[in-house]
Amino acid sequence: MSTMNQAKVEKYRNDFLKEVTANVEEGEWVKMCMQCGVCAGSCPFGPYWEHPPQEIFMMIRAGKREEVLTSTSMWMCTSCYNCIARCPRELPITHIMHGLAHYADRLGLAPKNQPTRKFANLFWNNLTKKGRANELKLGIALYFMNGFIEGIKTALKMQKMGLNMFKTKRLSPMELLGGHGIKDTGGLHAILKKAREIELANAEKFNG
Repeated sequence: MSTMNQAKVEKYRNDFLKEVTANVEEGEWVKMCMQCGVCAGSCPFGPYWEHPPQEIFMMIRAGKREEVLTSTSMWMCTSCYNCIARCPRELPITHIMHGLAHYADRLGLAPKNQPTRKFANLFWNNLTKKGRANELKLGIALYFMNGFIEGIKTALKMQKMGLNMFKTKRLSPMELLGGHGIKDTGGLHAILKKAREIELANAEKFNG
């Protein structure tokens, strides 16, 4: 490889690592990964990852921006924290994976039909309205997230469980009218708005 091409490769590699450091929660820890694979071996979903965490970190350092941000891997994390508990270098792996997922989603690069991505967005939108999850509305949204026909099929299949939840007061029809919320929803929304402003400011600082 010529000196010029080598310089281009190095610039690309460093730029994406800097981008992750600037825009992804705990992204500065990516460079600390020593590729031992304990995270993948500790994950209950380890065999199903497109790219296990240590491979994602290696790809970031190699400058593979598109491959990382369009990967389904970050959306496989269920926050069990096994990886963090067992990482020899105590990397905040769970936080990084969720941060990468959020960043990819914000950029519009996340895989569109990833089921766990759909669930994550539905849950977030449900939770942030009033600061508490409205389980009935969330459940209905999940049933129908793949279309009306699939939603009807799922509802029929789960009707016995749904009725039992109503009987034991785990679900209330009142949730359709709004349900419970925290006392200061305005304060919550202000916090989220400020967090978003800080996030965008950091992104502009990096891109500028």
